Amino acid sequence: MTSRSSPPGPPRRLSRVLRHLPLIAWLWILWVLLWGSTGPVALVGGLLVAVAVVLAFPLPPVLPRAVPRPLYIGRLVLHLLADVVRSGTIVAWQAVRHGPRTSSAIIEVPLRVDTDLLITMVAEVTTVSPGTVVTEIDRRRRTLYVHALPTRDERDIARRRDELRAVERRVARAIGHGHGAGREPASGDPDGPRGQSYEEER
Repeated sequence: MTSRSSPPGPPRRLSRVLRHLPLIAWLWILWVLLWGSTGPVALVGGLLVAVAVVLAFPLPPVLPRAVPRPLYIGRLVLHLLADVVRSGTIVAWQAVRHGPRTSSAIIEVPLRVDTDLLITMVAEVTTVSPGTVVTEIDRRRRTLYVHALPTRDERDIARRRDELRAVERRVARAIGHGHGAGREPASGDPDGPRGQSYEEER
């Protein structure tokens, strides 16, 4: 006589949801970005879709130590929306003023995070803003190569690099993941902070 395995009950489903909170948070943010809206329908619908995906397609935890922080997630979304508006205005003005002569550059940005999910999240959030496109990800060196405009001189390049590092900090704080946060950038960037975690950089 064969016994049939019963479907996972509510306790197991709840445990699975809790173990995948970082993935749920990222899917939720991605949903809001794709819809381009922070209305109640997009927010509630995105959360329900993210939970349904985790329950329907069980996966191992992608960031075992991570604990998503709603406050930092909200800050990440607000910063992103503000940056989209600001960057879009700058790019539009440059296009009107300089047209195809608008200056641009490929900027090398060493990262401190060291997980595939966080590196992907940083790249996605960076690409959403007008005027910045991630052209290459060097996973071994933990480095992004970003096409950015406008960039007229070394000062603009340094400012862009600082902005991208700020994005990295916000993403890491939103997911609540500190692994690799105190490590030196893989490329040995002398400007990279050493011996600090994202929690210490207030």
